[in-house]
Amino acid sequence: MYKKLKELRQEKRYTTQKMGEKLGISKAFYCQIENGKRRLSYDMAIRIAAIFRVRPDTIFYDDYMNGQQ
Repeated sequence: MYKKLKELRQEKRYTTQKMGEKLGISKAFYCQIENGKRRLSYDMAIRIAAIFRVRPDTIFYDDYMNGQQ
């Protein structure tokens, strides 16, 4: 699970549906990414980070290093 991703989404008050729409993917696909059930591509990490106007490592690095990807 990507804890920071979920936290950022909730801070912005975006639903999983809204994130899916912003990324051009389904809500289910986005939920799988956020819950770590779908492998995150580099391209998708960049697109998600752009929504929050941060670098991808800000969102994903700690979880990756802790083996929670």
